[in-house]
Formats: sequence, C-alpha cells, structure tokens
Amino acid sequence: MSELAPGAGKRSDETRLGGGGLRVYKAGQGYYTRVGTAVGAGVLAVWGTLFIYNELQQYLNPKVSYFLPVAYSVCLTFLAVMSGLVYWVAGLSRKANDFFIATEGEMKKVSWSTWPEVIRSTKVVVVTVLVMAVFLFVVDIGFMMLFRALKVLEAAPTLQQLFGKKS
Repeated sequence: MSELAPGAGKRSDETRLGGGGLRVYKAGQGYYTRVGTAVGAGVLAVWGTLFIYNELQQYLNPKVSYFLPVAYSVCLTFLAVMSGLVYWVAGLSRKANDFFIATEGEMKKVSWSTWPEVIRSTKVVVVTVLVMAVFLFVVDIGFMMLFRALKVLEAAPTLQQLFGKKS
C-alpha cells in the first residue's frame, strides 16, 4: 500500500494536462507573445526556404531531371526542421515560454502614451533635430572658413561658388 495519494508523485502541470509529451507548456499564458514569435519565425523560415531554393538554382543546373526533386526535398526538409524548432521554442521550451509569459505580463504594465502625446513628442524631436542640423552646419562652415583663412584647408569649388569667392 502506498503512502502517497493517487497522482501525488506527478507534477501539477502533468496532472492538469494529462501527461507530458507534445503538450504546450502553460498553454493559456503568454498567448500573444507566443503567436507573434511563431508568426515572425514562420516568415523567416519561409524566406529562408526561398533563399535556399534560389541558391540551389545557382549550384545545380535547373534543366537536369533531378533538380526539382532535390531542390524540393532540401527546401521541405529545411522548412520541416524550422517548423519543429519554432514549435519547440513557442510551445514546449519552459525557459522560452516563461520568458514570453513574463514579457506579456510586463507589457500589460506599460503606460502607453496617448495619440496627442505621441504627435507632440514627435514634433519636439523633429524641431530639435532640424535646429541641431542648422547649428552644426553653421559651425562646420565657420571651421572651414577659419581653416581656409589659415591656409590649412583648401575649399572645394562648390563652396567657393556658394560664398561668391573665386580663386
């Protein structure tokens, strides 16, 4: 007779989910970060598959009879491996999913700016960049004129035309 209650030796998530295997770790949490990660990785995997196909066209002659079976099998193998990797990262990996869950929790705590605040801040940044650009342009022209007067720098013909001086 066992001293433990039935199921007491199992981990709590195994009991709840009915065992380990290929079940998604903490399925109800971090949904949006998992989906975003899976979609982004899926796009990269498809892009990588197209890249591999295009590279194979350069290394193998596309007119030979074995090109399509080889190219498709290499591309599908790559896509299958990448799909399995994405599923493992976005669904099975405890560390990655704990990170996704924590990230989603932190994103819910963020105080997002309102649209008028974003517009106002963007205007401030644009004006500041323009003022700094004009200031640095004036300082740069001043240094160029100083070094030209000291005969350290020879001005370009365009700058000579700009300031109306001809050599």
